[in-house]
Amino acid sequence: MKRAERLHALSEMLRRNGSRGSSAERLAREFGVSVRTVKRDLAALENSGAPVWSRPGPGGGYGLTVGASLPPVSLSPAQAVALMAAVSAAPDAPYADLAAAGIHKILDVLDPRTRARADELAGRVWVNALPPSSRTIRSALEEAMAEQRVIRIRYTSGDGTTTTRDVEPVLFASTNGQWYLVGWCRMRNAMRWFTVSRIERASATATACTGHTVHEVGERPANARPVHGRGE
Repeated sequence: MKRAERLHALSEMLRRNGSRGSSAERLAREFGVSVRTVKRDLAALENSGAPVWSRPGPGGGYGLTVGASLPPVSLSPAQAVALMAAVSAAPDAPYADLAAAGIHKILDVLDPRTRARADELAGRVWVNALPPSSRTIRSALEEAMAEQRVIRIRYTSGDGTTTTRDVEPVLFASTNGQWYLVGWCRMRNAMRWFTVSRIERASATATACTGHTVHEVGERPANARPVHGRGE
């Protein structure tokens, strides 16, 4: 059994056992591996975000929160490197830091042979990305977008005019290598595009957005698509 398959089977076994849990010794016998290997697998599951719990002492063991499971992870080395390259080449993209952390979790649960091949292939892909914008600013924009709260920005437009505005974030958009915050500008009472690199200061407020939608931005370009990649 490949490690990725064993990790999935291990998580499902823990889930089925519910609150009873299972000892490391029992799990090792079940999968025909050493106790050390089982504990390493349990650590990998926990690092990947699975809600693994442990209970020390007699009658203790390991378990998984009821209702939780870990989907099987089966990536080829090229697929793993594609994820790493995409994030490395776009450090200014929204949620790039979270994406990098997610990729590391995926790599942690790959079987050792696939991980080794992915690491070797990754050394053959070089990226010369531009330095990302302020982490503080990007964090504020990401938080406001995710929680749909008004964000206050200090912004300098192309003609050099600097203003402070309250904006209801609607979407992030990328075109020609430039990222934009698109949102309802309360100062202009209209939808506006703000170049992220021109935002000098940003802070998420406690004010909830009023419900402006992506459809209000207008018809998206024919070559534009959401990042879920399903297309239309």
